Amino acid sequence: MRKLKRLLRRLFLSILLIITAIVIINTVSYSSKQIDVSAVKKIKVSDKVIQRLSDVTKIATVSYSTHVDTAAFIEYHSYVDSALPLVDSILEKTTINQFSRIYKWQGRNPNLTPYLLMAHLDVVPVEKESQARWTEPPYSGKVKDNFIWGRGTLDDKVSAMGVLETAEILLKKNYEPQRTIYFAFGHDEEVGGKNGAQAIVKYFQEKNINFEYVLDEGSIIVENAIPGLNPPLALIGIAEKGYCTLKLEVNLEHGGHSSMPPAETAIGILSHALATLQDNPFPATISQTAQELFDHIGPEMTLPSKAIFANLWLFERILKSQFEKSAPSNAMIRTTIAPTIIEGGVKDNVLPTNVSATINFRIIPGQTSETVIEYLNKTIDDERVKVSRIGASFSSEPSKVSSSSSFGFNALQKTTKEIFPQSVVAPSLVIAGTDSRFYEPVSENIYRFMPVQLNNDDLKRIHGIDERISIENYKTMIAFYYQLIMNSSI
Repeated sequence: MRKLKRLLRRLFLSILLIITAIVIINTVSYSSKQIDVSAVKKIKVSDKVIQRLSDVTKIATVSYSTHVDTAAFIEYHSYVDSALPLVDSILEKTTINQFSRIYKWQGRNPNLTPYLLMAHLDVVPVEKESQARWTEPPYSGKVKDNFIWGRGTLDDKVSAMGVLETAEILLKKNYEPQRTIYFAFGHDEEVGGKNGAQAIVKYFQEKNINFEYVLDEGSIIVENAIPGLNPPLALIGIAEKGYCTLKLEVNLEHGGHSSMPPAETAIGILSHALATLQDNPFPATISQTAQELFDHIGPEMTLPSKAIFANLWLFERILKSQFEKSAPSNAMIRTTIAPTIIEGGVKDNVLPTNVSATINFRIIPGQTSETVIEYLNKTIDDERVKVSRIGASFSSEPSKVSSSSSFGFNALQKTTKEIFPQSVVAPSLVIAGTDSRFYEPVSENIYRFMPVQLNNDDLKRIHGIDERISIENYKTMIAFYYQLIMNSSI
């Protein structure tokens, strides 16, 4: 018996030593995927760009699902045409559905495939109840404390202005790109992009125009992004999640008086279904996009985090549990479930027969809206809870995954390291939706990246209260686009 115990102890120690050795070898050999690029001297950007961004922020180009505020978009385009005269006079302009714009900057070499820089001109509305909580009025364009305040300074009028300001700077220098450049700015991204981005893509298809790469808004440079990673993390979105909204509905034959409630009510049944979904989230999954992210950030992390990323075969469960602690990182590894609307009941003493809940799902690549519906029916497992689709016009499946070794990604990676030399650059999954999802018919490589550096508090300002961008961030954004055009003109 003692011999057996000694044998088992030796076997255990041998296995432990082998595992330890593998962990150490994998960690030591975990090589960096960061490219060796020297920082460049950023171009000097005039303070006039600050005033122009302030001016367009004052123009409330708000998206409405029912109509277009024509006066606001006309005012915006009129202002841009007059404020940026070289862009207006030299670049070829095409108007799509009155308010979306395409600009073409002809390159010298027609054999090079063009690329596209895109953004959207519309902004989300501001709740009346929250307006008093803004430090500065949401459409004031106030320049204060080294920030420009207002809707659109982060999402996404700032990108459109940054691209056009860069073009104006280069045109003043009589710059001619080798590769043709297109700019495309939709006017209804916040309500689905039907008359903006989708119509723009149709135009490109009709003209048989395809792109080497497309760059849209999406991920950013995040400070203190992940525990164990000290440098800022520049996330270049190579894919985005799908978007699906479903309604859970309970219809009972009888309601009745609240003084005689049955064992189960419509509200109780629906509440149980919602609680079941909350207790049983979609499984965490290390998808292709997550794996590529890990491969790029893992080697740059401090111990022991580096060892965990280098040995997912052993520590995958630990890594998933760490990502689940933060809402943004949790959303990168699973399809998320977000109940947003509950409806039912007409009076406090009447039991309703019909109640419903609206739930928004953001779907990771590898899953679909159909698999989401299947998961709900299986998890809730109650025939009284009916699942149906709503908001079909806004729905989308997860995008294709773009290459992290293409010409476009390499240009973005190089430019990011030149302008933000301290950052770690990594491909990532965009957890929100963008207009770029419609561009798959005209480009195999679509990237989602806004070159601004923000902290976690700043992220709450997007679609939220006190949206703003620092003057330094905005000038750096223009310097980034300038350098990107230099790096893409080959």
